[in-house]
Amino acid sequence: MAQFSSDVLNPGVRRREVFGWAMYDFANSGYTTVVITAVFAAYFVGGVAQGADWGPLAWTVALSISYAIVMLTMPSLGAWADLRGAKKRLLMLFTAGCVLSTAALAWVQPGGVALAMLLIVVSNTFYSYGESLTAAFLPELARTEALGKVSGWGWGFGYIGGMLTLGVCLAYVMSASARGEAAARFVPVTLLITAAIYGLAACVTFALLRERATGVLAPGEGGGVLAALQRLGTTFRAARRYRDFIWLLACTVAYQGGVAVAITLAAIYAEQVIGFVQQETMTLIFVLNLAAAAGAFACGHLQDRIGHKLTLGLTLIGWIATCVIAALATTKGQFWWAASIAGLCMGSSQSAGRAMVGLLAPAPRLAEFFGLWSFATRLASIVGPLGYGLITWATGGNQRVAIAATAMLFVLGLLALVPIDLRRGRDAAAQPT
Repeated sequence: MAQFSSDVLNPGVRRREVFGWAMYDFANSGYTTVVITAVFAAYFVGGVAQGADWGPLAWTVALSISYAIVMLTMPSLGAWADLRGAKKRLLMLFTAGCVLSTAALAWVQPGGVALAMLLIVVSNTFYSYGESLTAAFLPELARTEALGKVSGWGWGFGYIGGMLTLGVCLAYVMSASARGEAAARFVPVTLLITAAIYGLAACVTFALLRERATGVLAPGEGGGVLAALQRLGTTFRAARRYRDFIWLLACTVAYQGGVAVAITLAAIYAEQVIGFVQQETMTLIFVLNLAAAAGAFACGHLQDRIGHKLTLGLTLIGWIATCVIAALATTKGQFWWAASIAGLCMGSSQSAGRAMVGLLAPAPRLAEFFGLWSFATRLASIVGPLGYGLITWATGGNQRVAIAATAMLFVLGLLALVPIDLRRGRDAAAQPT
């Protein structure tokens, strides 16, 4: 925390509070790393679905359902949280839901596709809610000129949490494999480990992070769901005023669709196309997280120096290169290059995107605007992985074509990035709402 001096934090914000906020990134990254990327994704296709051709599609359908739920509900939940000053209360509730449903995945057995899909829908929905709400605290903590640095620090710290969780799981898997245990026995234990680390680390957040918002209810205004929807409707009617934010959402839908492919299907691609075994895949994802942490830390400082827009654009070019290399890779060594570039770009692009939202969001409506950002990221998480699954299915299982097609999402992201004027968008956010 030594890199955070008082000039990068808002008045009244203490370093320990930023640490508490970053600990939530640390806590929830284990869920995406172990459940969505490295362990359960591949186990679902090869173990639960027993290697069926429709396995990757079933996995992406389950994720898409959860993302659709988040799309339809998170903006209004964010508006309600702003009205009530209840971001922290909701964050605690959603965290408990994700931790419990992640632990419940340990009871999924081979062939239990319906139960696995249900629990993935539930756990990933709660995870997504939590990710949106914790991001809404960022502009309350960091000064405008330091949003990139603080966002990058949090995201980088998150990847350290993902590596810790995956490292503990990898140690257990290697020990279990040495004893001759099958995946159906050791995968459930990794899910319990993930849930425990998530819950314990999140407690640090709840202990240190303050809820500064007091609510913005007008006299006589109700604070229920209807009021939240009315407030959200006002934002949509004023969309022209926030046109730079709207362009950012369009950019997010495009490039985050590609990022979602990397997060949800990297392990499946590595094992089914390149020939990795599970221990190699876990090691690969561990190193990917290491690269992502480095990328997020470096990007956080870089974007405050050269600009958020240019930084994000550079990472999207890196993502295009990643897709091309992965599609052409025929050896494990070649795929390692793609994974390393993906790691650096993953932390950078996600951190830059979150900081840009914080820059363009009006102060009284942080949870609402970050809820709209969640709408965009979850739409992207449907478009990217589901499109990948459909292309794989339509080409008779050719995942190389699917990963090559993913590069087009990053090209579209670059095109949507061009019209964004951050100064104009910041001026619009500063006007009374």
